[in-house]
This record gives sequence, structure tokens and C-alpha cells, in this order.
Amino acid sequence: MSGMVFIGVVALILALFIYYYNRLVSLRNLSEASWSDIDVQLKKRWDLIPNLVETVKGYASHEKDTLENVTKARNMAMSAGSVEAHAKAENMLTGALKSLFALSESYPELKANVNFLELQNSINSIENDIQLARRYYNAVVRDLNTMCESFPSLIVAGMFRFTKKQYFEMDSAQRENVQVKF
Repeated sequence: MSGMVFIGVVALILALFIYYYNRLVSLRNLSEASWSDIDVQLKKRWDLIPNLVETVKGYASHEKDTLENVTKARNMAMSAGSVEAHAKAENMLTGALKSLFALSESYPELKANVNFLELQNSINSIENDIQLARRYYNAVVRDLNTMCESFPSLIVAGMFRFTKKQYFEMDSAQRENVQVKF
């Protein structure tokens, strides 16, 4: 009888081990797939920015600093490596785009330009998609990080070198409204 109990306990421990391992693998793969989704949305936005800059350039060519800041922020975002670096660069790009869109308030012809409006709407739509992708990625990362820190799954995580991932967060400057000055 005690042999059966021992076998039952070993089987239960093995089943839990397998469950936690498979759950960690699943969360790691989901985090990588959700990061890929963010990457796709960011690429879409990066591809639209040169068209937006060229459209604005035709109407506000003396706003050189704003246009250069958008281009510089785009290039930094495209070359970022880690999640943390991507988040920082994307936050800078978002701020530069907000400044560019705020600039359009000073140029009624630009604000009424069909190309500009279409590009602005496309970027706004992509921004919403990026926000959703970030939210999903961060939820998956939260679950993975919880598994890596919770008992007993932290034992399995440590044995197989599952590690916590970085959240894709916005910085405090991005939370502030853009100041429009005339």
C-alpha cells in the first residue's frame, strides 16, 4: 500500500513538473509571437513616416527641426535592439509625431491636404494597433514573469533557465499632452 502511495506522489510531482514546464514554454513562445506582432505594427508605422515628412515638408519647409527630429527618432527606433531600447526609441518617435501633428495646426493648407489626412489617419490607426499589441505582449510577459517567480513553477523555471522578460512600457513624457503654440 505504501508503495502505491509513493508511486502516486511521484506521478503527481511528475505531472506538475510537466504542467509547469509546458506552461512556461507556452508563455515564452506567446511572448515571442506577441513581440513579433508589435514589430510588424512598428514597421508599418516606420514605412509611413517618410511619406508624412515629405508631405509636411512641402507646406512647412522652414520647420526643419521638427522634421529632422521625426526622421532621427524613426532611425533610432528602427535600430533599437532590446525591448527596453525599443520602448525608449518608440516613445521618442511617438513624441516627435505628436509634435509634427501639432505643427499642422499652424498650417491650414497642410491640415486640409488629403495626403496628409490619409497619412495621419493611417498612423493613428497603426498607433491603436500598436497599443493593443503592447497590451497583449505585456499581459503575456506578466504571466511569464509570475510563473518564473511563483512557487513551485520557479523551480522548473530555474532548472530550464526560463527568465523574466521586460515589459514594453511608455515613459512619463509620453503621458503628457503635446503643447500646441501659435
